[in-house]
Amino acid sequence: MCYQCGSATRRSFARFLAAGAGLTVLAACSPKATPAAPSSSAVTPAASPSPVASTASAAPTADAAPVGQSPETQSPTPSPSAALARQFSLDNPASQWVIVNKHRPLAPADYAPADLVRPAVAISASGEAGLLNSTTAAAAEAMFAAAARDGVAMVLASGYRSYSTQVTTYNGYVAARGQADADTASARPGHSEHQTGWAFDIGDGGGACSFQPCFADQPAAVWAKANANRFGFVVRYPWMLHPITGYYYEPWHLRFVGVEAATDMAKRGIGTLEEYFGLEAAPGYS
Repeated sequence: MCYQCGSATRRSFARFLAAGAGLTVLAACSPKATPAAPSSSAVTPAASPSPVASTASAAPTADAAPVGQSPETQSPTPSPSAALARQFSLDNPASQWVIVNKHRPLAPADYAPADLVRPAVAISASGEAGLLNSTTAAAAEAMFAAAARDGVAMVLASGYRSYSTQVTTYNGYVAARGQADADTASARPGHSEHQTGWAFDIGDGGGACSFQPCFADQPAAVWAKANANRFGFVVRYPWMLHPITGYYYEPWHLRFVGVEAATDMAKRGIGTLEEYFGLEAAPGYS
């Protein structure tokens, strides 16, 4: 999700026509807005039918809801997946498997990680946006180093986003555009993965196409899509799965879930955490 990038928080939108599909997709460009331990309540694995494979096309943008349609009436309900044995809570914000979407706000709403650190990677963000929780930071350091060894320059463009920052950003959009439009441009306070410290946005070392649809073709995005799971990350908002995630394709938004889960999802072709854990689709706020 990217409505705040780096120290500046300017947010823009780009629409492009999906090749061969004629589908207008909205991409949220995250910029400046005006302005623990895991729970012991491990969930029993959802032993279910065959998982819904993610359609291998691109998917939607985080923090931006579908435009010109009523997603609630068009979103398919994913079939439950037989995920790994539930080792972590899906509700505790301090858990690496916490699921945050338009149906599942953080509790408490103003949650803040207790272990925020600045990872030793190239960072274009400043202030709180350059922070991640300690587990995510360590995994990011390993991933960025591996990308560099492969000749790919990756940059941390936007990390942690506090509740107060979200309030300021979201209210600014509501004042300028009204709530309905604001909900397509900015996550409501308490509904953003960035607040957990488990997610961050990447940029390409060359600086091209930051927070734009064309970023999907940049070396950093191509490398992350193919290799991020080896370090515990998934591209949280894949192409064409916005009826499930509620957000259009964001090839820059990575989410840490652990190597085991990320690799399992990749091997089985499951594109979203909602499908993987057998949760309902969340195309719009409930």
